[in-house]
Amino acid sequence: MSKSHNLTDTILDTALMLSDECGWESLRLHDVAQKLDIPLNRIRACYRQKDDLVEAWYDRADQSMLKSVESIEFHNMDKASRIHHLIMAWLDELAKHKTVSRDMLLYKLEPAHIHLQILGVLRISRTVQWFLEAAHSQTTHVSRIAEEIGLTSIYLMTFNYWMMDRSKNQQKTHQFLRHCLQQNRFFAELFNLDTQQKNKPSNTVVDMHSNAAHSS
Repeated sequence: MSKSHNLTDTILDTALMLSDECGWESLRLHDVAQKLDIPLNRIRACYRQKDDLVEAWYDRADQSMLKSVESIEFHNMDKASRIHHLIMAWLDELAKHKTVSRDMLLYKLEPAHIHLQILGVLRISRTVQWFLEAAHSQTTHVSRIAEEIGLTSIYLMTFNYWMMDRSKNQQKTHQFLRHCLQQNRFFAELFNLDTQQKNKPSNTVVDMHSNAAHSS
């Protein structure tokens, strides 16, 4: 592992630690440099701006989530259970600095930070794509779009619920996510598409949309 990679992680860890004490909004990069006793320019060599630390923190959550699939138990799960496992593994990493993680999001949503909000949308899309890859999703075309929309909705609702969850080991968030997955019947059907025969007519998803419209 290179020294620059080690420094990048050290800077992030130090920023998170300081933010636990002073809050993300109050953190300044020169505080991190002073704490590490390094020139500010070395911070800049790793992170061009403060928001790059946010991206690095959420990247670490993505990495932790992907690492969690490296078990036999995960591959024996059905797809909905995999999604539950993946979202909670992602949140478990953020839970190490939960208040800071929440403040990072609020910082991005400030009206003056439109450029950060755009990056936030891209971040959400990227994480959702990794969820689907890790869950071994095989959906395509219209069903893939519907799956992404459904998963994005569940992911954001769960994230919002998690931010206010004070239960031990985030048990209430586990229950909330499980309920979301169970209640979204159309989403559950999409999750099972990859278990159906590959030669099934391509209009299956259209029929599902039609049935959903009639039932509503």
